[in-house]
Amino acid sequence: MQIIDTHCHLIYRDRFRYPWLAAEPRLDRDCTVDDYLPQARAAGITGVLHMEVDVDPADSEAEAAFTGGLGAPFVGTIAGCRPEDADFPDKLERLAAIVGVKGVRRILHTEPDALAQAPLFAANLGRLAQYGMSFDFCVLPHQIPTAIALARACPDVQFVLDHCGVPDVQARALEPWRSGVRAIADLPNVAAKLSGIVAYADPQGWTVDDLRPYAEHVIESFGWDRMMWGSDHPVCTRAASLGQWMDATHALLAGASETEKAQLLGLTARRIYRLG
Repeated sequence: MQIIDTHCHLIYRDRFRYPWLAAEPRLDRDCTVDDYLPQARAAGITGVLHMEVDVDPADSEAEAAFTGGLGAPFVGTIAGCRPEDADFPDKLERLAAIVGVKGVRRILHTEPDALAQAPLFAANLGRLAQYGMSFDFCVLPHQIPTAIALARACPDVQFVLDHCGVPDVQARALEPWRSGVRAIADLPNVAAKLSGIVAYADPQGWTVDDLRPYAEHVIESFGWDRMMWGSDHPVCTRAASLGQWMDATHALLAGASETEKAQLLGLTARRIYRLG
């Protein structure tokens, strides 16, 4: 069975600037193709989609060109973007011309809510449709209503909810996360990603059962044909190795049919991200 990692981060500090790494000492290190691939192969991963790493905005096009051209098993890249900027249309045109770019993402969970609520943000996201490009949401539970508003404003754009909607797994918090996931799943142009949740678990001693309520709710809400999988490596290493997260994933999917597993682990990603 093919397994596509839709959320691999590569860090090359000699090539690009990562302002946020200064506040993340556990992640402030290189994570190159040579670091990632042996772990990915051991975990059974057969295809990889690179996810932008919130580089300095001046480096985002260079990051997209580099990661979009990595070759097999990499099948594409999601580029960083700033839809709040007036020059977004010009930058989007340049990103769309880069080989391997399948979509874009703007980190929102560390930004003020007002950023994505401005009319220009939604208007610029609407431009993605003409290029057939998607937008990945990385939002906190209280920001899901903003994500819903954006997806409703851009019905022709494909959106992806990263990291199960970023629940607070360690605190075992369910609301407003649970209601928000159910509401955004009602929108047909939004898919979701089983990723990230292990990084939000107790790094000193999480179990699969700690993750289960979150994984099961997202899968139930979106359905297997709108779910995909991501390692979130190396961010997952806050609490687990890539292999440990993959083992946990298989445990979470133990009761699923082979058809359902195939959808979540590979087929949905091929359709949503247009991987061929």
